[in-house]
Amino acid sequence: MREFMDYIQSAFYSATGWNRDNSYSSLNATSDALLNFPTPRGLRLTLSSLATPQFATSYQLGTVGIVDGSISYLYSTVPLDNAIAQSEKIPLPDLLRSYRPLAELPRRDGEGSGVLRKDSLAYGRLYLPASMLEALWIRRISPALQFQLSAVSDQTLRNGGTMLGMVQYDEGRYAVEGLGSTDGGLLGVRGLYNFGGDVGQLNAPAQATASNGTGGNGERERIYGRFSTGAELYYGTLNKSGGMSFGARFATLPTHKGTPLTATMTINPLMGTISWTYAVMAGTNCSLATKMDFNVYSYESDWAVGMELWRKKGAWSINSELEEAEALVLGKPTYERSFQAKMEWRLDDPLPTAGPSTDATPDATADLAEVIPPPTAVIQPKKKERSFQAKMEWRLDDPDVEPTATSSANEDGGDDEYSGVLKARLDQHLRVGLLWEGRVKSLLFSLGSSIDLRRLDSPFRTLGLEVQFSS
Repeated sequence: MREFMDYIQSAFYSATGWNRDNSYSSLNATSDALLNFPTPRGLRLTLSSLATPQFATSYQLGTVGIVDGSISYLYSTVPLDNAIAQSEKIPLPDLLRSYRPLAELPRRDGEGSGVLRKDSLAYGRLYLPASMLEALWIRRISPALQFQLSAVSDQTLRNGGTMLGMVQYDEGRYAVEGLGSTDGGLLGVRGLYNFGGDVGQLNAPAQATASNGTGGNGERERIYGRFSTGAELYYGTLNKSGGMSFGARFATLPTHKGTPLTATMTINPLMGTISWTYAVMAGTNCSLATKMDFNVYSYESDWAVGMELWRKKGAWSINSELEEAEALVLGKPTYERSFQAKMEWRLDDPLPTAGPSTDATPDATADLAEVIPPPTAVIQPKKKERSFQAKMEWRLDDPDVEPTATSSANEDGGDDEYSGVLKARLDQHLRVGLLWEGRVKSLLFSLGSSIDLRRLDSPFRTLGLEVQFSS
């Protein structure tokens, strides 16, 4: 499950206008979330709080053979008013969804790119009883420039710890990062260049972009997306070794009217590894991903498939109650369409009414009209029952909430639309990962297991449950 502090850090990036997706390190973020999601081990409980809009705390306690835990603190100079900290109100897709469409590229104005910003974030975490300390400091220098420093102190590491410094420059169309680490004297640089899609609108006037919108020919609307290509190069000054990789990505944009998809390819020429990934949002509630690795030196290959399936919260119960109430008020019979009508995508033929036939005489027709009065809609007062949501939460309905408002909120994709998500993965070694995440009352839970189908005598390798509460 995504940790609370990582969620708050994303809120800091959103408040300061920084795009985390526009980086070479995030090239395979979508496929990794669907294929390499971690499964919990043992029992773990996390209590978090956004005490003020600028200060957050988190306490974690777990047991995996031994009892351990951690204490975390975070401070931001920018008020994080856009962050929903209450665990019962956090939108589950923002917290748990693996497939996330690319965010729009920021528009960097020439006169504003040099404006100094003093936005900062400081984060620290102490692990007990191991006494390991990790820290993170982020400093926004300008709208396009950011400095990040992270450190870890642990007695098991060489020299007692390590530090990593990173300078990030994001101009929208391209992004460059330079990094240096005390671990092996590592120095590296990586960059990403975007073209196609919305990249051409960055230099266009804002009014022209707004007027054009997402318009275009049918071909553009059918495959409207952004291409990204990048590379990284790093070298260890102490161990005299280096490495490099190249990568490319195509991902559809949120304004794309077709099926959202993401395809990537990365090449490591020194190791001879070629990797392909493909992720697609097959439906509103389902996402699929696959990965293929091939090594040109050893002719070895690996593959993996993954999926996530979302479950809506009581949508069938709410709709059935609304349809039943509407039928009672309007005097309509509560029947369903026939199977033939459903297959032909039409409504059933109207039922025969007790009207006059074509062969009837005028006198018979008049007598029949006198005997059978015209139907009238009888509206009977019905005692208002509690909604399905209120029954599940053991409370009464809000006095001002109407069923139509509840229905429209669910149709518009409100925050309470989903109750959980099931994630699964499988690789060529028959290793299965299962994860069920959701919310019960005010608690967020994550239940998962790693299964090895090649060892049927003891297939469960890990099994765990994580519970989070935040306020």
